[in-house]
Amino acid sequence: MIRSTGRYNWERFLGDCAGGMIAALIALPYGLSMATLMGLPPILGVVTSIMTAPITAIFGRNPVLIGGTASVTVPFIAAAVRSQGIGGAAKVTMVASVLMMIFCVLRLGRYAAKVPPTVVAGFSAGIGAIMVISQAHVIFGVHPPSAASSNSLGQLAVVLGELGSARWAPFVLGATVMLVSALVMRWSPRLPAPLIGVATAGIVARVLFLHEPEVGSLHLTLPPFAGFSWTADDVMNVLPKGLMLAFVSAANLLLTSRAVEHFQGKHKHLKRSDADAELGAYGIANLAVGIFGAPMSIGIPARSVANVRCGGTTRVSNLMHGVFLFLLVSMGSGALAHIPMAALAGVTAWMGFCLLDVSTWRRLTKMRLTDAAAFLVTAVGVLLVNAVAAVLAGCAIYAAHYLYARFIKTASGPSVQGVPALLNK
Repeated sequence: MIRSTGRYNWERFLGDCAGGMIAALIALPYGLSMATLMGLPPILGVVTSIMTAPITAIFGRNPVLIGGTASVTVPFIAAAVRSQGIGGAAKVTMVASVLMMIFCVLRLGRYAAKVPPTVVAGFSAGIGAIMVISQAHVIFGVHPPSAASSNSLGQLAVVLGELGSARWAPFVLGATVMLVSALVMRWSPRLPAPLIGVATAGIVARVLFLHEPEVGSLHLTLPPFAGFSWTADDVMNVLPKGLMLAFVSAANLLLTSRAVEHFQGKHKHLKRSDADAELGAYGIANLAVGIFGAPMSIGIPARSVANVRCGGTTRVSNLMHGVFLFLLVSMGSGALAHIPMAALAGVTAWMGFCLLDVSTWRRLTKMRLTDAAAFLVTAVGVLLVNAVAAVLAGCAIYAAHYLYARFIKTASGPSVQGVPALLNK
């Protein structure tokens, strides 16, 4: 029998541990790959998650929101690394972090609450599709799409074109994780479905003698401070890039937080002021890692939703995510180092399918035309362009609908149309 201590009991603690563990498993390969794309040492992508987790857990407002290195920040930090090395990454990250704290003081975060729910759902669906597409090449065992691929749909086309050379072994492992996770989730939502799926895939790999690439061991040490100096040219070069990075990071962070609320099934949403505090918390956290040249941390849908699905309910799950990630890297010579990469790809893909939110797609034909159009435009826009532009496009549909109803439709009323309009009533 689980003994309860106050409002927080052993059952909730075990749920937080399970959520933190699966979030750490997702964070490891993703952080390494994102830092590599930026031109940074791969381990810095993991350092970001480990160092920012305690700060965002303590000062953040959404207790189950888990952050880390994200793909939306890649273009900005990669450009800084190309021009000024790790010092350039440190400068642009620190500028963006300070600006996020300024956004907090100016109370700009609360405007994220005005984004319509259908646009948030479209954002989640688009991010989910990106997650599935990003892992397709690992699951099918084909060559990864080049970084030059125009968008996610272009990457998917490249992967589909190579299916003729697909291998069955990674597909079996990835499919095992997704199938077991889905069955466990259907049988008992309280169980850590992805963890059980990964464990099952590991057993399958041993039984069938599948020798697929594994996580492997890594060497984790505290990185040195990034060496850089500020010059007059940075006013025109670094500040604009930092402003854009801060805007993109803040928008994605707040939208992810709202999407996670949706998947929690919360009836009482966070206060508008909590969005401002979230920006401040991540600003402080990113300033702490920026001095090392590590990439920025923003909310990651895959880890956050996985945390919720596995039973995470409090900010302890975010702390445990950092702890497990540290143990995974520092003690990587153990069993965790032998987890097949295809199994982790299966976890990320399964969480992507969860974010797709099939129930919303089923309701499309019953939605108002405006709601359905906003959802589809946002979801497809995330795949074709980027999340921020897609959300702006989705909100623009509501703005156009409002203007039409306010001015054009009103102007065509009885006062303008006269008797024919009255006869049509």
